[in-house]
This record gives sequence, C-alpha cells and structure tokens, in this order.
Amino acid sequence: MKRLLTLFSIICIVLETFAWGPKGHRIVAQVAYDYLDHGARKHIDKVLGKEGMIYLSTWPDEIKSDTIYPTSFTCHYQDLAGGMTDAEVVATLTDYPKEGGELWMALDSLEVVLKKDKYCHDALVFYVHLYADRFCPMHVAHLDDQGGNAVRFKWFGQNTNLHSVWDSKIIESKGFSYSEYAKYLHNMYGYNYKHFVKMTEEETLLHTYHLTDDIYNYHSTWSGNAYHYTYHWIEAVEYQMYLAGVQLAEMLNKIF
Repeated sequence: MKRLLTLFSIICIVLETFAWGPKGHRIVAQVAYDYLDHGARKHIDKVLGKEGMIYLSTWPDEIKSDTIYPTSFTCHYQDLAGGMTDAEVVATLTDYPKEGGELWMALDSLEVVLKKDKYCHDALVFYVHLYADRFCPMHVAHLDDQGGNAVRFKWFGQNTNLHSVWDSKIIESKGFSYSEYAKYLHNMYGYNYKHFVKMTEEETLLHTYHLTDDIYNYHSTWSGNAYHYTYHWIEAVEYQMYLAGVQLAEMLNKIF
C-alpha cells in the first residue's frame, strides 16, 4: 500500500515509541469491528479491501520508517502536564496544545476529511489507529518525561521504559492472540456496553488522564516486581482497550 495522505498531512518530530503495540491496536480494531452496524461495516470493507480494518489498524506505525511517507508523526500522542484540574485538561485540548503532540487536532482533522470524503482510504486507516491511541494512558502522559519514555523500567530482568510496558508488555503477558483477546473482552466487559457507548468524549478523556496520574503515583512506590505490576494493572489495560473499541465503533457508525 503506497498511497500518500492527500487530504491529511501532519509533519512533525517524533519523541515517542509506538502507541498500543500491534496486538493492542488489533484488539481495539476487532472489538470496534464487532460493533459496527451493517451499513458501516459494508462501507469500511469496501474502502479497505482485502487487507481489512483489523490488519490495517497497525499501518500508521509501520510506515514511520517508510521514506515515501512523512517519517514522524506527533499526531500519535498528546502529552500533558500532570496534576491539572478537569477544566484545565479540557480547555488545553480544546485549544490544541502547541507542545506535547497533536493527537486531538489530528483526530478532529481526520473526522472532517471522512465526512467530506467517505472513501478516503488513508484517512480512515489513520482514524482507526489514532482513535485507539487516545485511550492508551502513555499517550496522554506527562510532558516532562516524553510520555513515560524517560521513565526507566525493569521488566522481568530486561531494561525498558514505562511507555513500552503500557503499549505492549502488559498485553502480551496474557498470551492471547488478538482475536482471542477481543472475544475475552466481550465476555468480560460486554455487560457494560451501553454505559461505554454513552460516555462522552470528555468523560473518556478525563478517565484516561486520571488513570495516567494513578500510574505515575503507583510507579513511585512500586516494589519492582513485574508480576505484581501486571496483576495490579491488567484490568485497567483491558478496560481501556474495550472502551476504545466501543467508542471507535460508535464514531464510525455515525460517520458512515
């Protein structure tokens, strides 16, 4: 797939690693795909072709090293200062911050593109990917440590960072394939589907922001045991992925 984004282009300097890792993105995309209504699913299948929404959900990360495309995108994250009030968080994002990333501006821009051109392949792929990024705590993380990338972490004896742990390592600890994990999330959280659908953008944003603060606070007193860390946070990771999938499906159903 070698198409340039003609209607949407954000050129920037990347400071982050990937958002949800490949498995996380595919889990979110699978949950969302399962909740698409008939019309939206038929349209998306037509636009994305044989590769499909789940497979292509990781593409915006994969092309970061492709010289045909812009090689860096600050649209994958939106770092914020810690300790902000709810009103400050909402006001900051509404005004599109001048530092810390461009995730919210990117999503708003892509939504405009898709409403004008429902067949814009690349805009749809980026929208699916970046919408999932919005629910990854380390993509609404702190400005002063590059979204957790500067926070050193020892994960089962291996050197890594806080960002990487939340992108993929906790998810991988379960040992599920993306399809198995999506099915598991439906079974575990499906009872709360109607509540998740009704949550507003502001509510989901503030939930993720406060979760991020909790993660930083926990890390400051953490014993260093990776088993304990996974046990403590696995439900939060799963909640965020399921919520992202439900909310993404709701947005795609409205657009298409």
